[in-house]
Amino acid sequence: MYHSKKIMLLGSGELGKEVMIEAQRLGIETIAVDRYADAPAMQVAHRSYVIDMLNPKEIRQIVEAEKPDLIVPEIEAIATSELVKLEEEGYHVIPTARATKLTMDREGIRRLAAETLQLPTARYQFADTYEEFQQAVQAMGFPCVVKPIMSSSGKGQSICRSEADLENCWHVAQEGGRTKNGKVIVEEFIRFESEITLLTVRAVNGTLFCPPIGHIQQDGDYIESWQPHNMTEEQITKAKEIAKTITDALGGYGVFGVELFLAKDQVYFSEVSPRPHDTGLVTLVTQNLSEFALHVRAILGFPIPEITLNTPGASRPFKAQEELDDYRIEGVEQALATPNTQIRIFGKPVTKVGRRIAVTLSSSTTVEEARKQAKQALDQLVLRKS
Repeated sequence: MYHSKKIMLLGSGELGKEVMIEAQRLGIETIAVDRYADAPAMQVAHRSYVIDMLNPKEIRQIVEAEKPDLIVPEIEAIATSELVKLEEEGYHVIPTARATKLTMDREGIRRLAAETLQLPTARYQFADTYEEFQQAVQAMGFPCVVKPIMSSSGKGQSICRSEADLENCWHVAQEGGRTKNGKVIVEEFIRFESEITLLTVRAVNGTLFCPPIGHIQQDGDYIESWQPHNMTEEQITKAKEIAKTITDALGGYGVFGVELFLAKDQVYFSEVSPRPHDTGLVTLVTQNLSEFALHVRAILGFPIPEITLNTPGASRPFKAQEELDDYRIEGVEQALATPNTQIRIFGKPVTKVGRRIAVTLSSSTTVEEARKQAKQALDQLVLRKS
């Protein structure tokens, strides 16, 4: 009988599905865990479990039953304090339990980046109450960015442009956060030229970087990404310095999605995810090793000789515009008629407004052409009630 290592994925969305596929290519036993049944990664895993991801007892119960070699968080909404305890007992959390806990909390990661590591960031203040929030907005000035301390995929984010927006921005942050009536961060509005994800890989043979991925966000969630993003040598050097500093501080092995703002005279740190990044889906068609293949190799302790860009490419997520329990996606045949284009349909059991349910991926000789093709394919897709 073949004996392999066992990976337990906490969070089983579309990114986790690609991680599972890559792990299985290397003969790894895979277990998918999430708060709902039939999540994308569950469809390809050897076994799966549905639990309350924020309940420490349920997390512990499943870990102690399965005894995985690696616990791999794929989302922020996990009982991270329990992961810290499990790590202390000898379980291996990717990249580390501390990194998972810190990056779930915008306050923790921002204070680490700006105050401990002295990285350039937007000015910011935290607020526990509506009164403190009003004071923080006054200190930052209009416009400013408001985010809940704990959220994912841009939930709860808004731009406060005037005093008339105060109540609504506070309400959006409270509703969109992982905890209701929670703390918020109010950030200075950076006048940036573009924003990028610098996928940073910590592996047994050192730190490597993928070519920069440019992206456009709407309501805090990405609507388009492309690779490579055009940057000056000076910007690339600075971006790599920031990414290496923050990932060295977090430690462990794996892919980190480091988000940065590019302004005329500065590169600013924005956020970091200790796992593959949604904007990095584009690497499925651009690189010799996708971000998912890189993540699996790194966390297993395998060396990564080099990361090369085979071709420019672009991605466009297909988002649901309505809530459906029974749905289908039409126009796939027409979308696949677009040159050098692939589609990933995630197979999520239900749709919600704004939820990603598929992505178009295109490659070409130029980023501009790849972006056009990805958009052309996206425009063919239609969500229908079954």
